[in-house]
Amino acid sequence: MGKPTGFLEFGRELPKKRDPKERVKDYKELYNEFSEEKIKTQAARCMDCGVPFCHSGCPLGNIIPEFNDSVYQGNWEEAAQILLSTNNFPEFTGRICPAPCEASCVLGINKPPVTIEEIEKNIIEVAFEKGLIKAKVPAQRTGKKVAVIGSGPAGLAAAAQANQAGHSVTVFERADKIGGLLRYGIPDFKLEKWVIDRRLKLMEEEGVVFKTNANVGDNIKVKDILKEFDAVILTGGSTVPRDLPIPGRNFKGVHFAMDFLSQQNKRVAGTKVETNHAGIFYVEKEILATGKNVVVIGGGDTGADCVGTSNRHQAASVTQIELLAKPPAERNETMPWPSWPMILRTSTSHEEGCNRNWAVYTKEFVGDQNGNLKGIRIADMGWTTPEPGKMPKYQEIPGTERVIPCELALLAIGFVHPQQTGMLNELGVEYDDRGNVKCNEKYQTIIPKVFAAGDMRRGQSLVVWAIAEGREAARNVDIFLMGDSKLEARDTGILDTVEFKK
Repeated sequence: MGKPTGFLEFGRELPKKRDPKERVKDYKELYNEFSEEKIKTQAARCMDCGVPFCHSGCPLGNIIPEFNDSVYQGNWEEAAQILLSTNNFPEFTGRICPAPCEASCVLGINKPPVTIEEIEKNIIEVAFEKGLIKAKVPAQRTGKKVAVIGSGPAGLAAAAQANQAGHSVTVFERADKIGGLLRYGIPDFKLEKWVIDRRLKLMEEEGVVFKTNANVGDNIKVKDILKEFDAVILTGGSTVPRDLPIPGRNFKGVHFAMDFLSQQNKRVAGTKVETNHAGIFYVEKEILATGKNVVVIGGGDTGADCVGTSNRHQAASVTQIELLAKPPAERNETMPWPSWPMILRTSTSHEEGCNRNWAVYTKEFVGDQNGNLKGIRIADMGWTTPEPGKMPKYQEIPGTERVIPCELALLAIGFVHPQQTGMLNELGVEYDDRGNVKCNEKYQTIIPKVFAAGDMRRGQSLVVWAIAEGREAARNVDIFLMGDSKLEARDTGILDTVEFKK
């Protein structure tokens, strides 16, 4: 490493966040700029650790110590080349990834880990500023045509890789703009959309064709896609939300989190807010938190995004409830390094104002005579003392039931599987026991020329996993079409043990 003693000399430092009282007035990104010198200092903390567990912690297999060393040396072009060799979109992951690599950092055993995510973000942003990022048009075309259905992170990664292999790639997106979850799921205060548009412009220059308002299985026929293209990659995501079928679910004011978030992203973009999210879930009217007591049901990242958005709507109050118990603040014996620790995490949205409650059971939505939501009946949960020879149970604590005021309830409790009606059922793909598209180890479905990747294949997961899946699917499509591939591989061991269906 450039500075072997850096981890002893420097502490962990991140850029300062904008004042919460100011940032809730807009949808701009949250962090102030970080100087190049400070980034170099943070890169100097990367140890010569022998076995860099950060490699395995990252689903993309990013070559982290090497790009850290290049940053410390001030060689931004080399750092960008190393980073882009494994990650198509570090400008996305550098902003919205939970950084499992940092959880696996060797320095993190007894010190704060290296700020890998922040370094990653700055590598790509400095590279753009210095004019180092340019369109890479393939020198030759193979004559093969690949359709990518879905333009989220998995679809964009698959398209970028398949295009670099020389195939002619068309991306079909049923929404009005390209980006999928990145555009209509992630709030602008975490990922401003110019970041997406900048990358899309490059991909278009490289030859990728994007088609919006193109709903395969609806206004575009499945049979036409199969006829026109030599291979198809399904990357439509896991879009069917997990519901909460309790009494009062139909009261006006109970909504899925993604409907709320996607509407707001459209407002920020200055586009018309339609009353249906990508043609899936019908919503009678615009969903606004202004002046309301908001309760977010679900303690994950999507729930936190609802908190931050509700604060920007100037909600009267924001409460987030989670069924599970409050996690510990630090690692314990149940989550040893380098595993991903299930610890308490406080997001920037929580810092802006939120009542957080754990181990709370949602029993009933309470409404008025006009069918409007006015409250939620909840109760506390706890572990019972078990009888000899029996396991303890997690159940309601008697006497804790109460009703809290609520005019807007947002269900942020995850997604169950991709939408099966329409395209998937018409294709005749198989599903796994969770309802996701079933594939072999080569990402190939039961239909030889149809592959799947991302949340549509593995279920709801991280953006970084989606990018990794898209890359691997594209590589396997390349091998399927051409017999071999020069695209970078994340992990090749198991892939050679399964033959492609023909």
